[in-house]
Amino acid sequence: MNKEAKLVLGTWAWGDSDNYFGNNYDPEHFKEIFDEAISKGLNFWDTAYAYGSGDSEKILGSFIKGQPRQDLVISTKFTPQMQDGTEDAVINMFNSSLQRLNTDYIDYYWIHNDADVEKWTPKVIPLLKSGKVKHIGVSNHTLSEIKRVQQILGEAGFKLDAVQNHLSLLDRTSEQAGILDYCKQNNITFFAYMVLEQGALTGKYDIDHPFPEGSARAQVYNSKLPELTELIKALQAIGSKHGLSVAQTAMSWAVTKGVLPIIGVTKIKQVDDAAQVAATTLGADEVKQLEEVADKAGVNTIGGWEQDMRE
Repeated sequence: MNKEAKLVLGTWAWGDSDNYFGNNYDPEHFKEIFDEAISKGLNFWDTAYAYGSGDSEKILGSFIKGQPRQDLVISTKFTPQMQDGTEDAVINMFNSSLQRLNTDYIDYYWIHNDADVEKWTPKVIPLLKSGKVKHIGVSNHTLSEIKRVQQILGEAGFKLDAVQNHLSLLDRTSEQAGILDYCKQNNITFFAYMVLEQGALTGKYDIDHPFPEGSARAQVYNSKLPELTELIKALQAIGSKHGLSVAQTAMSWAVTKGVLPIIGVTKIKQVDDAAQVAATTLGADEVKQLEEVADKAGVNTIGGWEQDMRE
């Protein structure tokens, strides 16, 4: 892993062709965001073919082309549900990702979900052997599945380097299931996605300022906004002691937990916020207070594509 990295910049919302996020940015909009990140020393980028059926990779790839490749850390994914049905499905999706990203290797390559651990895990081993993938990770896998992946890779002389699951103040099931502890014990980096719950933990949205109508985010979060009022207040109060915004405090919670948060960026300010967070940690008492308020809210944000990691 990039030793200096405290967080990763996410591009799920780039190429939002299915209106999940409710934005309609032109691809060029993201160029200044990329440039700002590089200027702030943030060089770790996470994408996937599944994000806009390759559109996110294309946009990121157009910017990668102008940078020294060794100065960037690039993460993308194999999504079983989007594979082409051939024996070479993994290598085919991987090679297509290389083309879109304008690179000849990937730093972190992920099996995007646990559709079939026994089938897909062995198929990433040739990528490791080729040197075109530096690190293998799994996303949306349970603890037992993570251990099985580790076993399969170990038999081939490799190891699992990363786990990427939903982790936020509203979804701590990966922690409660023992996945975070297992990762620490086995030198596996835990990447936390949806730390900001797609904007619900930024303070930007509340009962008077809901998510844009017609977007998937509105369907998921608008009905939950009243229950989040006290948590937003707690984030605001604790953040003010550190000179952090509500969103930055939620990010800093994840950094303090010892995980690598993936922060979605669609605006320059979000990049600048992330850069400040990378240099901040919260106190143990503050972490405990936030978790207690979040637990009291009792809001379930496990997505339809996810599972409760405790089960």
